[in-house]
Amino acid sequence: MLSVAMKWIVPWEFSWVFLVLFVGAAWLYVRGARRLRVPPARQAAFWVGMTIVYVALHTYFDYYAEHEFFMHRIQQVLLHHLAPLLIVAAYPGSVLRAGLPLAWRVRLRRAGHSLAWRAFSVVALNPAFVTASFVALILVWLIPDMQTLAMLDWRLYRLMNWSMMISGLAYWWIVLDHRPKPPGRMAPGWRVLSPAITMTPQIVAGAIVTFSKTDLYPIFEICGRAFTMNVLTGQLIGGVIMWVPAAMIESAGGLLALQQWLRLSRNGRLPRRPVHPRRHTVTHS
Repeated sequence: MLSVAMKWIVPWEFSWVFLVLFVGAAWLYVRGARRLRVPPARQAAFWVGMTIVYVALHTYFDYYAEHEFFMHRIQQVLLHHLAPLLIVAAYPGSVLRAGLPLAWRVRLRRAGHSLAWRAFSVVALNPAFVTASFVALILVWLIPDMQTLAMLDWRLYRLMNWSMMISGLAYWWIVLDHRPKPPGRMAPGWRVLSPAITMTPQIVAGAIVTFSKTDLYPIFEICGRAFTMNVLTGQLIGGVIMWVPAAMIESAGGLLALQQWLRLSRNGRLPRRPVHPRRHTVTHS
């Protein structure tokens, strides 16, 4: 029993970079949670999200993701949709900052007001760019030739996984922003509509994969499949995973955005439209 558990815990491909970043983020959150009052639900969301990231990237689960298409789609949904949604829904920014030493917090505040950061954020955190990247990365890495290259080159494979996770964090960060615009980067109404817009091309792509009658990803046959099942059955399952669970997660994100919108409205924090006086026409008899 212990040997089976150790097999799953031990990373399929060990990464010092991932381990240092993961442990560093966890350490900062623990320190910050001791200094701030963080509701248990938010802490639970953060740790569940972090656990999903670790399991998807740094356990034996990654072996199956590299050797079976539908397992790979599960990994991508976890990294791109579910884990980022849970982490961002925990609103960990203030907690992570509180975990930093005072000198680092001062430097971080100065860097946030620098011209270089403002110029970078104008482009990288632009809602249109973030939203387009969120959808584009799903479709790009789904192209059979790109999938083949990623599976043959470990550096490209890691770039694929990291890009999916980073784009997911950036997207849910602007969608679940609890502030009005400004200072938020997207209007509350658009935050609610955005998941419905972004899930549409994913549903279409999932349907194409689901109903395809040819093996779109023979690279998994070359690498060696993890399960003895029909190729098209595994591809069908992968397409359904892209189609249904991903859409459900995005719907949940839209509901969370709606909750924030209602809260802002209830607290009177939404910008009011200026009321223009009616123009009266004077008629001469």
